[in-house]
Amino acid sequence: MKPSRNKVIITCAITGSVHTPSMSPHLPVTPDEIARSAIEAAEAGAAIVHLHARQPDTGQPTQDPALYAQFLPRIKAASDVVINITTGGSPVLPLADRMAPALRFKPEVASLNMGSMNFGMYELLERFKTFSHTWERPYLEGSNDLIFKNTFKDIEHILTACGDNGTRFEIECYDIGHLYTAAHFVDRKLLKPPFLIQSVFGIRGGIGTHPEDVMMMKRTADRLFGADYTWSVLAAGRKQTPLATMAATMGGNVRVGLEDSLWDGPGELARSNADQVRRIRRILEDLSLQIATPDEARAILQLKGGRDVAF
Repeated sequence: MKPSRNKVIITCAITGSVHTPSMSPHLPVTPDEIARSAIEAAEAGAAIVHLHARQPDTGQPTQDPALYAQFLPRIKAASDVVINITTGGSPVLPLADRMAPALRFKPEVASLNMGSMNFGMYELLERFKTFSHTWERPYLEGSNDLIFKNTFKDIEHILTACGDNGTRFEIECYDIGHLYTAAHFVDRKLLKPPFLIQSVFGIRGGIGTHPEDVMMMKRTADRLFGADYTWSVLAAGRKQTPLATMAATMGGNVRVGLEDSLWDGPGELARSNADQVRRIRRILEDLSLQIATPDEARAILQLKGGRDVAF
């Protein structure tokens, strides 16, 4: 099932593993900050919030379920937003750790990367020179020799283990080959329609951000999946808003948020996730597009509903 031409799902990625806390004072780090930021993003118009956790004292990425337990119930109690828990977590974490929160809390949606890849963040060191925590600089420096491991075996394990809980997936495709990997798992009946294909642009090691890249990803997904999928786009850094706008004009959905971009304009840090949601919402509404509610997103993606999660 595809969304209607004038109904757009906004996903907001609240805090991820790429950016370190020193890069922006507005990046949510503590459970309280993550909960508040997710609720604000939902109030601004996000139908889905995509969630990671961080160590409260250092901001280091973590998949500790005990930290997720401090913000998931708060978000659910304050909003009907669809909650999407990462299984990516961080490129430096082992698979068992990455999967732990999604297995324990059985969310409506979990993200799932479709392939191993180079995942270069080291170029951020050209812009940022000072860091507050000892792990940050080595984390970025080491990404010039970092493989984000997502083997066929890993993907099969996540699809089977999380799928058994009724969780559907945000299928993250960083390149054309990832679309073919998704099609492989469709053929094996491990990935079942309808599914959400999140095309990711602008990560060093994945596809670029040229408009031709966006169109090629869309054409390929259309050919492989036909009417069985819903398409969404996220772009890293300053390309976030332009590519989201392009995707929406092509009938797609959009993802914004501080996980993917810290910016709200040239040289201007976004002050909150909600600010980024409001910005893309204004653009979409100026294009005469309507914003999907959480329940409309559930219907489009055929999710199990917020009552059937384990938090």
